[in-house]
Amino acid sequence: MSASEHAPTPSEYISHHLGHLNNANQQQTALVDMSYINYDTIIWSVFCGLTAIILMYMASRKATSGVPGRFQCAIEMIVEMVNDQAKSIVHGNVSFIAPMALTVFMWVSLMNAMDFLPVDLFSVWLFPALGIDTHTYHRVVPTADLNGTLGISVGVFALMMFYSVKIKGAGGFVKELCTAPFGPMMLPFNIALNLVEYAAKTFSLGMRLFGNMFAGELLFLLIALLGAYSHFGGVGQIIAGSIWAIFHILIVFLQAFIFMMLTLVYMGQAHEAH
Repeated sequence: MSASEHAPTPSEYISHHLGHLNNANQQQTALVDMSYINYDTIIWSVFCGLTAIILMYMASRKATSGVPGRFQCAIEMIVEMVNDQAKSIVHGNVSFIAPMALTVFMWVSLMNAMDFLPVDLFSVWLFPALGIDTHTYHRVVPTADLNGTLGISVGVFALMMFYSVKIKGAGGFVKELCTAPFGPMMLPFNIALNLVEYAAKTFSLGMRLFGNMFAGELLFLLIALLGAYSHFGGVGQIIAGSIWAIFHILIVFLQAFIFMMLTLVYMGQAHEAH
């Protein structure tokens, strides 16, 4: 930072770290604006997805019938857990749904885990080393972006609709949409209620994950400010940051598990007729 530049205030610091690298080169002000494309969310989502694929591929290549290593054992525990949950919730063929749920769990877990990277890794350390303007906006946690979480939930909604039509048939799906839960005489109310239910499932699925991860990211930023704007200095920042990081491990994997379970519940409902 040059002598002519002033140190950012806490508000400026947080605002900068919550900004996205997007196509408009300015920060989105409205809650929903489809003209914005957050490049950082896309890049890190793809990165985490590819990492999940590589991890599962490595586990399958190194799998042995003998005594498994720690890595194989951990992957087997996850696979068995997801498969058991899928069989207990979805009353039907889970040959596709169980791997899909496993993909969701691994992908969301890795995206959530990006929150453990130091908050100043890019703007203070990496960007200056690469000669990039330190004022460049960049966020590394895809699930702390509402666009990212709603994008995943829309994908889950599309799968739910696909299986509803596949299992019940187009006629059965339309009949259920028009007659459940009040009967054929209440057709307009049935359609309205079912449409609201579908929208609520999709929106709440994305909002729940976003809310928890955004709050966790914001708390990490507040702890980072502790080192510069308090008498505790760096010691307090390290202590508070370590405590929150340990607790945040539970949140990271719990939110991934909840997202996976809700996905399975929605898939299970798609297999059932009212």
